Amino acid sequence: MATTTSAPAAEESTGEYTHAQILTILSGLLLGMFLAALDQSIVGTAIRTISDDLNGLSIQAWVTTAYLITSTITTPIYGKLGDLYGRKKLFLFAITVFIIGSAACSFATSMYELAALRAFQGLGAGGLFTLVLSIIGDIVSPRERAKYTGYFMGVFATSSVLGPVAGGLFAGADSILGITGWRWVFLVNVPIGILALFVVTKNLHLHHQRREARIDWWGAVSLVIAVVPLLVVAEQGRDWGWTSERSWACYVIGVVGIALFAFVEARMHDDALIPLRIFSNRTMTVTIIASIIVGAAMFGAITVLPQYMQIVHGASPTKSGLMMLPMVVGLMTTGIIAGQVTSKTGKIRIFPIIGTGLGGVMMIVLSFITADTSLVLVMVGMLFLGLGIGGCMQPLTIIAQNAVPPRDIGVATASATFFRQMGGTLGVAVFLSLLFSTLGDNIKSAFADAAPAIKAAAASGSIPKTAIDKEVLSGSTGVISQVQNDSSIINRMSDVLSHPFKVGFSDSMSTVFLGAGCVLIFGFLVTLLMPKVELRASSAQAAARAERDTANGNGNGNGNGNGHTAADAVAASHPVGTAEISQLAEADAEADLQRDHDGLAHEGSHAAAIPTVVGEHPSDPDPADGRHAGSPGRHAAP
Repeated sequence: MATTTSAPAAEESTGEYTHAQILTILSGLLLGMFLAALDQSIVGTAIRTISDDLNGLSIQAWVTTAYLITSTITTPIYGKLGDLYGRKKLFLFAITVFIIGSAACSFATSMYELAALRAFQGLGAGGLFTLVLSIIGDIVSPRERAKYTGYFMGVFATSSVLGPVAGGLFAGADSILGITGWRWVFLVNVPIGILALFVVTKNLHLHHQRREARIDWWGAVSLVIAVVPLLVVAEQGRDWGWTSERSWACYVIGVVGIALFAFVEARMHDDALIPLRIFSNRTMTVTIIASIIVGAAMFGAITVLPQYMQIVHGASPTKSGLMMLPMVVGLMTTGIIAGQVTSKTGKIRIFPIIGTGLGGVMMIVLSFITADTSLVLVMVGMLFLGLGIGGCMQPLTIIAQNAVPPRDIGVATASATFFRQMGGTLGVAVFLSLLFSTLGDNIKSAFADAAPAIKAAAASGSIPKTAIDKEVLSGSTGVISQVQNDSSIINRMSDVLSHPFKVGFSDSMSTVFLGAGCVLIFGFLVTLLMPKVELRASSAQAAARAERDTANGNGNGNGNGNGHTAADAVAASHPVGTAEISQLAEADAEADLQRDHDGLAHEGSHAAAIPTVVGEHPSDPDPADGRHAGSPGRHAAP
């Protein structure tokens, strides 16, 4: 392992880190990512116990919704601020807020209080995923970055398995060290977060050149107006009714917010929270659409598959988490393979294409499962589903980071993460709505098919005359409503009566898998539109250093007097694509223009009229804005 002093020393001259130094930095970054990934799974497992203890079962969804709203909204904000002011301090701030929020959640005395504290916790969580991926983009080139995919997949794998297990253990314990068991669901984040703070502070050394820009406050406000009502209706619409007055109010406010956000971002140009120019980049547009689709299918599958294990096969939350291991193994396997192949060949476009295609096919295959399907066959299907989705997650993020100039890596990463999160929220809402909207009819059909067997069992006296069995035998439709709210009722029925309920659930889940499969097949068609991707061979930090050296007259263009530009140097030393060369060529042109300006200023002519920001013009009404009144500015072209 590298020492804390070797990283800056080695990086000082080249802008690149060694593998050992990257692993040292990565240890802190992955701890931060582990915090967010673990929290999502551990709270979901324990929420039923928490809501029972705080007497708020009917409003438990608000605890999830509050966290989801703040973490989603802050994602693009962290990305933009990181590009402007540096990521290390921002990352430490996000971890600190998350730790404080986690500790505060453990003291909650009501569900409304817990929802408010979860919202505060989400303010920190929004920066964890985005800043980790952006920092990696700073210190590792896109081509080499793929090699570290396995580490990220390992974090997701560990949290996916450990979360449900730990959540079940904490929720099932009356007390641990004198503290109510479920409160450790939040307290466990504190020591992990403190360790992450220590490692990041000691080992992460980033060189950032601060860029002054207008803060897009109105963009942030309009994003809140656009996203909050849409997230709320996505989470609550099934209970409210998708055509209820409250749902329609959310739809209208959300649409108005989207229009306002687009208007504000167009006016803010390069200072926008999510610059609209990135959507004119074909690679970025395809990546964002694919991220939405993969997010919807992935989160939909992760939500429905554990329910199949628990409801149909009677597994506990802890066991259902362990049963997800085949899918996790698939995710890790493809992630590692994709990373190694990409690092050696530079080819990455093929993985999202194969991933969405394989994932879509396996979703459709899983739509044929029934209540009596062997768990072994289901797990084999989950393995191949993981292999498919694993080829999409990190490759899409790397492609997004590679599609923009180094100065926009934070925005690109945050945009891909933000839209994947929105797709996941939409997918869970749509697929759960599809599940429960078809459940009642499917259970009734299953009972009609099982009627002869039920009558024979009742006549033979093999059905216990418990209260729930008597209610089912009476033909009461109220039991179906009870099961939709509390599926544990099924476990209290005799086998002959519970089986039709399990058949109904499996049939509805099959419909969900079929829908998710169609979504992923559409994603496959979208990824075919992605143009050829040539990964940069240098990190964003190294490219930024080259730009600074060129601008300061220390690059190849001026330092040695041979007339070669930074773009020429990169073209000669790295077999990279035209994207990187053109970006450095742009930096050379900007540096030349700056030197011309400096020369004029030095001669004393027009000294007061010549602006200090490239792209300004003496006729600018507001020199601080950095744009010509009649032109889109230097960064207008994607």
